[in-house]
Amino acid sequence: MRRADRLFQIIQVLRRSTRPVTAAAIAEELEVSKRTVYRDIGDLIGQRVPISGEAGFGYLLDRSYDMPPLMFTPDEVEAVVLGAQWVANHSDTLIANAARDVITKIEAAVPEKLRPFIAEPSIGVRPGSRPPTEIIDLADIREAIRQRRKLALRYRAENGETTERIVWPVILGYAESHRLLVAWCELRQEFRHFRCDRILAAKLCDEPIGLRMVELRRRWQRWREETFEPRQNTSRAAEGAKDQELRR
Repeated sequence: MRRADRLFQIIQVLRRSTRPVTAAAIAEELEVSKRTVYRDIGDLIGQRVPISGEAGFGYLLDRSYDMPPLMFTPDEVEAVVLGAQWVANHSDTLIANAARDVITKIEAAVPEKLRPFIAEPSIGVRPGSRPPTEIIDLADIREAIRQRRKLALRYRAENGETTERIVWPVILGYAESHRLLVAWCELRQEFRHFRCDRILAAKLCDEPIGLRMVELRRRWQRWREETFEPRQNTSRAAEGAKDQELRR
């Protein structure tokens, strides 16, 4: 790796982290020695890149630091294209078109030498069946999340039961076979996952969510850890016991 590329990559490593990054971690990712990292960081600081920290503690890049955003590497270009391809194949029409527009804009912005990595990438998405079509417009759900407003849902459960609910939308999840709305349900007084193809109607309420989004997400993440991690641990323990039994 050329020194200029290495300096740029160190900035990228620091940019993606909100916590101090040690020289050892940077050295491992870039496959260089810690001594090289210390020297490079010293050079960056000498060039007035706002890096703070010290050896043994780690380094932070000031969040206000700005640099050209489209200095992509071939791996980064292919990563973006791969992600955009998946989104285009698994999203509603609005987001799918936005993903295709992203590829077009990147192709127009990157240097000529990087364009083959967009036109003929070395990685790709396996063609598959599209998620089921929803009755509702998912743009309304995304807007409710962005505006931090409650949603009134009419929802049909797997057993066919239909209920009316007021929910606090947290995030819209995209999976291979379906799309999910994660939300706090006022009816159940708990976080719930709602299959979007089972939402019969969704209406934005005038009433805002009574929590900051960061707090709502924190509570959801805590619920997710408490709900799903014990199941995963139990499953791993069962698989371990089965493996031991097979070895006997």
